[in-house]
Amino acid sequence: MASNASSVPGVDAWSGFAQQAQAHLPSTSRLVLLGLINLPLAIVLLNALWQVIKPKDPSKPPEVFHWLPIIGSAIQYGNDPINFFLKCREKYGDVFTFVLFGRKMVVALGPKGNNFVTGGKVSQLSAEEAYTHLTTPVFGKDVVYDVPNEVLMEQKKFVKFGLSIDNFRAYVGMIEEEVENYMNADPGFRVWQMNDINEWGSFHAFKTFAEITILTASRTLQGKEVRNSLDKTFAQRYHDLDGGFTPINFLFPNLPLESYKKRDRAQKEMSDFYVDLIQERRAGKSTDAEHDIISALMSQHYKDGRVLSDREIAHIMIALLMAGQHTSSTTGTWTILHLADKPEVAEALYQEQVEHFGLGEFGNFRPITYEELKTLPILDAVIRETLRLHPPIHSIIRKVVDDVPVPPSLSAPSKDGVYVVPKGYFVLSSPAVSQVDPKVWHNARKWDPSRWTDPEGFAAQAYKTYADEKGEKVDYGFGAVSKGTESPYQPFGAGRHRCIGEQFAYLQIGTIIATIIRKVELRLEGEFPAHNYHTMITTPKDPCNIVYRRRHFD
Repeated sequence: MASNASSVPGVDAWSGFAQQAQAHLPSTSRLVLLGLINLPLAIVLLNALWQVIKPKDPSKPPEVFHWLPIIGSAIQYGNDPINFFLKCREKYGDVFTFVLFGRKMVVALGPKGNNFVTGGKVSQLSAEEAYTHLTTPVFGKDVVYDVPNEVLMEQKKFVKFGLSIDNFRAYVGMIEEEVENYMNADPGFRVWQMNDINEWGSFHAFKTFAEITILTASRTLQGKEVRNSLDKTFAQRYHDLDGGFTPINFLFPNLPLESYKKRDRAQKEMSDFYVDLIQERRAGKSTDAEHDIISALMSQHYKDGRVLSDREIAHIMIALLMAGQHTSSTTGTWTILHLADKPEVAEALYQEQVEHFGLGEFGNFRPITYEELKTLPILDAVIRETLRLHPPIHSIIRKVVDDVPVPPSLSAPSKDGVYVVPKGYFVLSSPAVSQVDPKVWHNARKWDPSRWTDPEGFAAQAYKTYADEKGEKVDYGFGAVSKGTESPYQPFGAGRHRCIGEQFAYLQIGTIIATIIRKVELRLEGEFPAHNYHTMITTPKDPCNIVYRRRHFD
């Protein structure tokens, strides 16, 4: 073991410090200090030794070797989970266990691993117990993962009522209008106001798309009152609430930190804001209701006849605001970064707009409609390919609430025939790994929208499996939905926890991208940004600036 100690980060520096400290102390003190200084190193080495000599339980998946007790593989996982998983797969296979701050995380990779986790039985695998400590302080009580699964399925059904085709038709125009107003008013797009078409401006892709996303989401799903309330106070509440939606909150939900206190204050203030809005509607004091989710929720009731309370509606609206904002803004950012990096694809996207919507005087296109938005193959391919390379969530986690066997087709058989994941462990699948697996995708790490244009190609077949186009739907309690749990392409999750906002996300991102592409040319400023895995949603690292100039229209 001594020969391996030098490979532990910081050991050499720690030993040097110990030697210097001993030289300046009396002998007894030196012995005490020596013991204290070397204790952490001894613990690390004992932890490593125990992993080597302890008897292996053949009924459990192999465990990834780790130097640091309790912390385990948290550093490798946190810095780059995709490469961490791929390296572990080479050594241990598709099923293995790693330690994450004392938690035993059983990883199941590949389409069968996705199916094992996202298609698992509620009686064995619980999303609620895996996530409620993170989501409840942000979203609020009595919604999402703070309720039994059957109640969550009803709440998803209520939201789905608001995501109707009629509402979608109205949303496209609202989103287009919001984007145009943003580009005309925001200083970041000042070049759009200039006469010199050769002048270039720049904007921060992530910050800009985050602003546009919250404007369009509030105007559509949230309603006019929320859209009109987007002032500094609302922005500060959102910022403080968002501060509670980080990896540290997932790992340690109740630390005595100022950010946690701000999170709790912001949650109460945001909850009260929505409750006041709902009560004004019930009293007939507001006439701003228009195709939004609040209106849909106010008319729903549970199977037992109970109507949703105002507080429940408020917390569902907060959940929609937070979850939708993160995923859509990040996906939109990655999309526009790729278009700026590949001007030829952006030009093809622009020509698709010209072909379908015409180009009138001064570049005035015909307004986008919902039906036409769904028939734009290049735009569709661009979004799908972006979601393949940059799914918002890289890890899907469930807590094991009852011992669960791993299917033999997924794991190497043990002496008992299969691995068994014990109660109290966590299981984890990673669609992000499946979507860049070089064993199944050609040029897996290359952004290539054209892979989606071949109806017989692997990408198209993967999507058919995800969409269950043969009509093999399942109803978990919120309406028939594609199961899609065995697809290597799962950008919106799968199974009973599949995102019900999937269609709205395509609509929102597609309309925003189409509107921007109509007006400006884009170029990437500098290198393409790397992934930032230190956030709950996989965002681009800085710098992620885009330069642009307005289009020239004859």
